[in-house]
Amino acid sequence: MFYSLVRAFFLRCIWFYRRFISPLTPPSCRYTPTCSAYATQAITKYGPWRGGRLALRRIASCHPWGGQGYDPVP
Repeated sequence: MFYSLVRAFFLRCIWFYRRFISPLTPPSCRYTPTCSAYATQAITKYGPWRGGRLALRRIASCHPWGGQGYDPVP
């Protein structure tokens, strides 16, 4: 039950970001799918702990010298 609540909390945070914060910033994503879509897929597939680590790693690589292009959830 705790696991489900943590997962729902993370997914709700991502939903809030996509709905209210992301529209206020210019589109600048270097990856396909976007980092928020990647995080949603990773958390749904692997759960909040492993999926969260994958999402954080992806977000950390989003800088001018990082990667770009198609990068699906493993």
